[in-house]
Amino acid sequence: MPRPYNFSAGPAMLPEAVLEQAKAEMLDWRGSGMSVMEMSHRGKEFVAIAEQAEADLRELLGVPTNYKALFLQGGASSQFAMVPMNLLRGKAKADYLNTGQWSKKAISEAKKFCQVNVVASSEAVNFTTVPTRDTWKCDPDAAYLHYTPNETINGVEMHEIPEVGVPLAVDVSSTLLSRPLDVSKFGVIYAGAQKNIGPAGLTIVIVREDLMGQTVAGAPTMLDYAAMAKEGSMYNTPPTYAWYIAGLVFQWLKAQGGLTAMAERNQAKAELLYKAIDESGFYKNPVDPAYRSWMNVPFTLPDEAMDKPFLAEAKSAGLLTLAGHRSVGGMRASIYNAIPLEGVKALVDFMADFQKRRG
Repeated sequence: MPRPYNFSAGPAMLPEAVLEQAKAEMLDWRGSGMSVMEMSHRGKEFVAIAEQAEADLRELLGVPTNYKALFLQGGASSQFAMVPMNLLRGKAKADYLNTGQWSKKAISEAKKFCQVNVVASSEAVNFTTVPTRDTWKCDPDAAYLHYTPNETINGVEMHEIPEVGVPLAVDVSSTLLSRPLDVSKFGVIYAGAQKNIGPAGLTIVIVREDLMGQTVAGAPTMLDYAAMAKEGSMYNTPPTYAWYIAGLVFQWLKAQGGLTAMAERNQAKAELLYKAIDESGFYKNPVDPAYRSWMNVPFTLPDEAMDKPFLAEAKSAGLLTLAGHRSVGGMRASIYNAIPLEGVKALVDFMADFQKRRG
């Protein structure tokens, strides 16, 4: 019997092949006599795992040589503080674009370290679109501009990379490795691993070298990109098992044809689901079609009283974790890399059947 399809926004579904490999290696990694969870992070076995993972990540993304790739802890939320602590570099201001709940959290944290200029916000329209570039009011004295291209809660996504003349800091937790990305256009890229990369507990940070080494006064060593880079992300004991699983996912992605192939699959999955919603006359998606997310698809039913039966019947059909975020309600299907097209087809078929019986 096939595994259920898990549409969770994160921690999210992992490729079955990766889980099977981890299962096979759980008690004894390649004749070492140890589980990866038992290894010293400074032992030759884990160092080999870490080095291979970084090499594969760099290959997948085409990371330029003047960028460091860090494997850290603390989730993307820790980066809300680390970005200003590392990127202000003596300046007092930073620009932030507000397109959803994660943008708001980043803004709130940054205000502890600098004067935040919100260049534009879509909060007045319940984060259902992205302010057009011509409406942004950037500060010429800003040290950097921060934005969240994909907001998982509201399902809103920016599909273009802005050009603003200052380093870009970007939270790509829900999109990293779902498609190609031109790393050279950014100062700092960061992502919590628990969506497209691996289990919770690992945070990927890719940072341009010239932006490191000028932290705000009093910054803890653990929050200094330069200190972490100098130690190969091993200033302290890193999240070794999460790092290992991420490495298996990188190898899986390469075997799938890389990020161009994943982009084609992910776009096809999103188009199939949005088409089913739009043509149903029953389900609705509130997002401006120009800014719909490939990764997180929120939708509502005609009556909230239908929500519980929908979720219960979906679970019985092997379609898990479809409830929308508590702040917005409704449904949300997160269709990250590990969700195959067959999973989206199964969801679409279930939605049509539910509508036929309940509509």
